[in-house]
Amino acid sequence: MPSATTTRPRGARTRTARAAVVLAAGHDDASRELLSRPLGGATVVELAVANVRRVVDASRIVVVVAPDDPTVRELLGEDVVYVEQAEPLGTGDAVLAARGAVASVLGAGVDEPVLVAYADTPLLRSESLLGLLTRHTLTGADLSLLSAVVDDPDGYGRVVRAEGEIAAILESSEAGGIAEPRTEINVGAYVASPGLLFGELERMASDGEHRLTELARRVIGAGKRISSYRIVDVDEVRGINTPDELAQAADIVLKRLFVPKKNTDTKIVFGTGGWRAVIGEGYTLANVRRLCQAIANETIRQGLDAKGVVIGGDRRFLSRESAIAAAEVFAGNNIAVTLLPDDVPTPLVTFAAPHLGAAYGIIVTSSHNPPEWNGMKVFRQDGSLPLDDETDRYQDEANALSVDDVITLDIDVARRTGVVVDRVLTDPYVDAIERIIDVEAVRGSDLQVIVDPMYGTSQLTLGTILSDMRVRSEFIHATHNPLFGGVAPAPDLQRLSTLVTMIQQGGGRYDLGMATDGDSDRIGIVDETGEYISTNDLLLLLYWYLHEVRGEKGGVVRNLATTHLLDRLAAHFGEESREVKVGFKHVTAGMEAIDAVLGGESSGGLTIRGWILGKDGIFACALVAEMLARTGKRISELRAMIYEITGRLYTLEAGVPATPEMRVEVPRRLEAEPLTHVGPYPVVSVSHLDGTKILLENDNWALLRFSGTEPVLRMFVEADSPAKATELLDWLQGFVTAGV
Repeated sequence: MPSATTTRPRGARTRTARAAVVLAAGHDDASRELLSRPLGGATVVELAVANVRRVVDASRIVVVVAPDDPTVRELLGEDVVYVEQAEPLGTGDAVLAARGAVASVLGAGVDEPVLVAYADTPLLRSESLLGLLTRHTLTGADLSLLSAVVDDPDGYGRVVRAEGEIAAILESSEAGGIAEPRTEINVGAYVASPGLLFGELERMASDGEHRLTELARRVIGAGKRISSYRIVDVDEVRGINTPDELAQAADIVLKRLFVPKKNTDTKIVFGTGGWRAVIGEGYTLANVRRLCQAIANETIRQGLDAKGVVIGGDRRFLSRESAIAAAEVFAGNNIAVTLLPDDVPTPLVTFAAPHLGAAYGIIVTSSHNPPEWNGMKVFRQDGSLPLDDETDRYQDEANALSVDDVITLDIDVARRTGVVVDRVLTDPYVDAIERIIDVEAVRGSDLQVIVDPMYGTSQLTLGTILSDMRVRSEFIHATHNPLFGGVAPAPDLQRLSTLVTMIQQGGGRYDLGMATDGDSDRIGIVDETGEYISTNDLLLLLYWYLHEVRGEKGGVVRNLATTHLLDRLAAHFGEESREVKVGFKHVTAGMEAIDAVLGGESSGGLTIRGWILGKDGIFACALVAEMLARTGKRISELRAMIYEITGRLYTLEAGVPATPEMRVEVPRRLEAEPLTHVGPYPVVSVSHLDGTKILLENDNWALLRFSGTEPVLRMFVEADSPAKATELLDWLQGFVTAGV
């Protein structure tokens, strides 16, 4: 039988077979000092070597340093190999100093590729280095180099091609001083076999030539073949030889941190509402299993394995298969599983964890994301979302696991032996809601509503509750459609046009339009006239109703992008209001801290004291129906009444693509030029709790916040009049885009 090495495709190389030489000796004290200067979250030399580490094992990286210079060693650590360049004769001499170390890390007689890179070029991407190594192997070239096409080739050797092949490398002085537009240059990173590399450098040294740039010219002159990998992003070409170049590089590094990337990374990353990724990219069944293994490990470490877990899934692609895969992992770890059949709302799983006394509740969902996404939300024993330090542990451990580390038990065996039990929890969830909602008060109110579950998961539970309350309900978009009608299932005005139209054309017979998002934890409301009611206004009405009609005293918690009218109403009641960061886990934590009666966010999420520690669109719909029945008023009438107490504030929001330049420039300008006015309006204070919130007089404010999940800068304003709100929003848009 052939061995694994003999069946490897011709020309393929394993990552561990390569070696690399990184030149970090510098030519003087100033150049060496620049290597240790901060750049991004590291230093120049750390970033440069980090890129090499991604394509060459650290144990095979040879770093050339100056004699008696401990700085580079202290920064990089001891997992790489160090050699000293005795005297600064040149870059070719520096590479030659690594000859013995390369032979040692590769092994005697091994002629695998050697990458030569520089410690002062931290902007070279690891993808470019990998492209260079791969191109060298696939073409069978003797020497390969990085090239780039630039407008200003000054200081670089120019690549001359004949019939597409590299025929010569000309120095600037040899080009006759002619500046051709878009010139291809030799960037200076190379790949060659150790025999050719060190043999040629040895011959060059005997001729008194110590410049590494001469290597390519010698190889071409000897009639050997050169290949190249061309860099497209010319920012990568920048070296760091002066403080000015370091400052320019810092801007580039910051911009790169925020460049929107395709979700091709298979790592598991938690956001504010769980883990989400594009199906087939980051979201795979393999990652589902790895994440569940990490959570199972944590369950066992905490001594909670006897409590078991509850698992459900929504209507998205792969949700059912993912729920089963998750159940198999927990079962494989001797952790009992309650598996919810069919599709279920996220709030039901939030409820199920404390209801069953489970260690964790897990639902496969990507909430209101577009249909090509899926993900998982994890809830603790009490139904709350884990905080960042917990989710960081889950994701870090999961990403460190291999598929071989995952323990599974086949679902059929798990079911047969009782480790996995299928159980429907719709009735307990509905019953729990109906113990809080005054069902009897709604009966006889003759309410008639239209419900848009947006092809999501609320129709069974919400339909049951409305039926129990004798509310005549008509459901639209209720079939199982994992494409969600071609739009993201978010209950905002732009996506509820059918609901709005049906009410407007209903001849006054509908009292209300209700909507829930894809996993049913958010609410959208349309009043009896067909007007979309913002969640800001809905929170205001519900807080008044809970406090004044139901007599539930207490404060209110909102995130920083939600209306300050809640604060005014709380002050009117003599109650406390609290502002928290974006993320519903911060809302529920704030509610617990002040024993608030209501917590919510302008994006559609809310809950009340005594209900689950998470947002629930189904419960919210039932509460709105109760409010209309008990007050005997329409939404429009309630709004007018509340505005008599609080006055009016008008909110607007917008988003602009968050270009890398804006990510760098906007915070810098805010820091460099502290705001005293937004247009003609004086600034009272500025908060950096989450983004930048500019507080003006009379509860007016403006918020700039870069989204944590999308390449978008969110802008929110609230003002005394629609015209002023528009003015503030226009000012924000002008500020963030100025000079970009």
